[in-house]
Amino acid sequence: MTPSSPGDPAAAAPESGACEVADADGEWWRSAVFYQVYPRSFADSNGDGVGDLGGLVDRLGYLELLGIDALWICPVMRSPMADGGYDVDDPRDIDPLFGDLAVFDELIAEAHDRGIRVTMDLVPNHTSSRHPWFTAALAAGPDSPERARYIFRDGRGPGGDQPPNNWPSIFGGPAWTRVTEADGRPGQWYLHIFAAEQPDLNWDNPEVIADFEQTMRFWLDRGVDGFRIDVAHGMAKPSGLPDMERVETKMLVHDDTDPRFNNPAVHDIHRRLRKVLDEYPGAVSIGEVWVDDNTRFGEYVRPDELHLAFNFRLAEAAYDAAEIRAAVNNSIEAVHTVGAGPTWTLSNHDIEREVTRYGGGTVGPARARAMMLLELALPGAVFVYNGSELGLPNVDDLPDEVLQDPVWERSGHTERGRDGCRVPMPWEGKRPPFGFTTAERSWLPMPAQWAELTVEAQLERLDSMLSLYRMAIELRSSRPEFAGSGLDWYGSPADCLAFRRTGGLVCALNASGAPIPLPPGEVLLASAPIEGNMLPVDAAAWLV
Repeated sequence: MTPSSPGDPAAAAPESGACEVADADGEWWRSAVFYQVYPRSFADSNGDGVGDLGGLVDRLGYLELLGIDALWICPVMRSPMADGGYDVDDPRDIDPLFGDLAVFDELIAEAHDRGIRVTMDLVPNHTSSRHPWFTAALAAGPDSPERARYIFRDGRGPGGDQPPNNWPSIFGGPAWTRVTEADGRPGQWYLHIFAAEQPDLNWDNPEVIADFEQTMRFWLDRGVDGFRIDVAHGMAKPSGLPDMERVETKMLVHDDTDPRFNNPAVHDIHRRLRKVLDEYPGAVSIGEVWVDDNTRFGEYVRPDELHLAFNFRLAEAAYDAAEIRAAVNNSIEAVHTVGAGPTWTLSNHDIEREVTRYGGGTVGPARARAMMLLELALPGAVFVYNGSELGLPNVDDLPDEVLQDPVWERSGHTERGRDGCRVPMPWEGKRPPFGFTTAERSWLPMPAQWAELTVEAQLERLDSMLSLYRMAIELRSSRPEFAGSGLDWYGSPADCLAFRRTGGLVCALNASGAPIPLPPGEVLLASAPIEGNMLPVDAAAWLV
């Protein structure tokens, strides 16, 4: 492999230094490794079979050993759990399922003592239908100040029997539910882009944004280092709530013409939220932004809006060198013009795990190892979903009776939802629940085959996925070759790719069907054993 020249067709990439954005003082998030914790699936401290904050505190030593810089904790606020905590009825308290404010404070203090920052999920688009505001809205009736906090509309057709527009819910079915008024008659409809138990807030209402600012300050004052903003492209709704031209109900299908999302007024909301964050030096905001158009995506990370935004191109790319390279280029280009840093992730609590996505069996883990090295070699922030470092596969044969994702019920049992990527972490031992809980079983059952994938088993093997993650994260944080944000592509054989970082690191990945010669340099780390000067199939290597 050789560096691309201007006339080389393999040189279809940003010019050298195209993504050069120097880390400013205090902007720790630009190159941080975040570890996403889905709390109910991480570790259980009280024996009820569900993970909690106490379990997370107990396992902080493991996370320190892994070498991560920061935590992203999925919602732990008070919630009826209709959607795994993304239906919040008190955003300024901890749900008893996970503990209380005292254990949350303990978590922040102990994480900080270990050099680990703590970010948490906030859910601005909607509340729980059990939130006191929504209960008051149902009781107050049409045209009341209470209903003005949400999006209530009269129905269409005779007697208002039809929803106000044709919008579908992300979880299937219509995005509207009709209420029964206090006098017993069928009444108005309320909007819920997600489940019926998640009514959308009206962000045109000053009370809504003022309350959310209060929530941010509540957690920032407790020492939280920032927030992941759920559905950060979704709070603003278009005037008149027009019908959709093309109705699509599937989860995580994004369309830049979808009127439910990415309306221009959302940027005024983010500017107000950024002003709150700026009162707390070092605090970060990370947006969940499903927007394809690069110009519109970049608007979310302008200097006065979000600090970071998730770009899911790499997670959506097949294990194909051309697709991977295009995803990397796209992610860098999307933020370059506004001076923001890129983000990288291969999976999360909504996406099929990468081991399964890349083919499962023996090929899936090999490819996941290679993609992890590629991801950690890239400039920017990296997000690791709990269990990825163990090479956990999706569990796609969960019994029907244990499924809890609202997608399962709202699709009429035609879509199994996301539970398969949320099965708890295996920690130790030879049989389920593998030290996750002292209960007989975990909230989602764990496969017996995971005995070889436990943290305990993998810490004993230098060739394990966990050991590879530990070595890669340590090298990334300590070696000068990872400095800078520039990236140059090398010319490479078909179905392969290689790039060089500004600091000197070279990363090569072989997605072809035969071994290939390595680029020049000394091998720093490889995802598979190197024989001679050849990079094996489905492997990646770092060279200096």
